[in-house]
Amino acid sequence: MTDPQRTTPQLIEDIQALITEIQQLYCHDEIPWIIGYSGGKDSTTTLQLVWQALQQLPTEQRTKQVYVITTDTRVENPIVATWVKRSIANMQTAAIEQGLPIESHLLFPDVKDTFWVNLIGKGYPAPRNGFRWCTERLKIKPSNQFVQNIVRAKGEVIIVLVQQGGNRATL
Repeated sequence: MTDPQRTTPQLIEDIQALITEIQQLYCHDEIPWIIGYSGGKDSTTTLQLVWQALQQLPTEQRTKQVYVITTDTRVENPIVATWVKRSIANMQTAAIEQGLPIESHLLFPDVKDTFWVNLIGKGYPAPRNGFRWCTERLKIKPSNQFVQNIVRAKGEVIIVLVQQGGNRATL
């Protein structure tokens, strides 16, 4: 939440301080970063801050790979699914054009974990508050698999998350 007492120059200063901190963390080591992107305000803000931090670094310091991942559950509203697909593609194009070491990936659940295979094929009941089998299979497993593949290739990864506390978010 934005503090109504803060002025625009103060907000710009706070944002620049975050960008500087992200740059320092980015340049600290060669461990690749993974950012989970949903298109919501938290993940969009996190991605935008990282993106701006990398843009402001000299090209020779942009050595660490940043992976942006999002999952298509294959049961999204078609308009949302199209938006996500286009967003990820636009991100990839922009990263290449701007010379940023950012790769965007649209992930999907394995066929055996899809909604319809579990609902109709295996007879699972429809998800509800007390039995939410879908989140694990449709979102978490594809993300975990991607992370594990990067860890196998690179040795380790850092997952970039936003932490909310009071009226200030930190990375």
